[in-house]
Amino acid sequence: MKSWFRCERLENHIRRLTEPAVHTLLRCNVWHVEGRDRDVVIDASLGLVPLAPLLDTERRLTAVATHTHADHVGSLHEFAERLCHPAEAPLLERPIPVSLRTSDYPPEVLDPYRAAGHRFGDVLVEPLPDGHALVYACPAAPATGLLRESDVVDLGDRAFEVLHLPGHSPGSIGLWEAATGTLFSGDAIYDGPLLDQLEGSNIEHYIDTLQRLRGLPVAVVHGGHEPSFGRDRLVELCDAQLARWGEA
Repeated sequence: MKSWFRCERLENHIRRLTEPAVHTLLRCNVWHVEGRDRDVVIDASLGLVPLAPLLDTERRLTAVATHTHADHVGSLHEFAERLCHPAEAPLLERPIPVSLRTSDYPPEVLDPYRAAGHRFGDVLVEPLPDGHALVYACPAAPATGLLRESDVVDLGDRAFEVLHLPGHSPGSIGLWEAATGTLFSGDAIYDGPLLDQLEGSNIEHYIDTLQRLRGLPVAVVHGGHEPSFGRDRLVELCDAQLARWGEA
């Protein structure tokens, strides 16, 4: 169902796929990075419609989950090779429940978005794909490999270092390509309301993560949500969030 996803081709053989019908709260960025010997898909949407058929490649294809919240792993089961941090892996061993009803989300999730000016209807996906339920489960997608701090995802002609970026979740990771200054940050940082009150969130760890990211010599950050941005905006976002936590 190609019309469900919006596909945007960026520089450095990177594609961004999003689901326009999904509210920004759950609208995960799916990043497809092409390499000489292997491609990598970073995060895997809500799983409302098949994702893998859109990633048309004859090369080996590896899926990396920056973390295991449902909006990032819905289609992870579609890929034969699935990598994540050890702290997140147990959650992939069983189906992950998902609700698309706004009323099922607590204030600590909705209020930061409301404060930023986002509005909510009764349903977080409009229109729903034909016949899809408002409450469902992402299929189990057990990790086939683990990624730890300083591991490398090698695509043949480019390589991404794994950064462990806890705070939003215990095993949140980013992929960092020093040669181009490119960071895929998952939900550790993006240009929108950061969520720090979820089950498994840890503000102390999140502070360390943002202080680390603030010092990274990035050229571009491709986050788990919202549009990409450069280093100046990264510093602004980190400083604003650290100030909210009293760590400016």
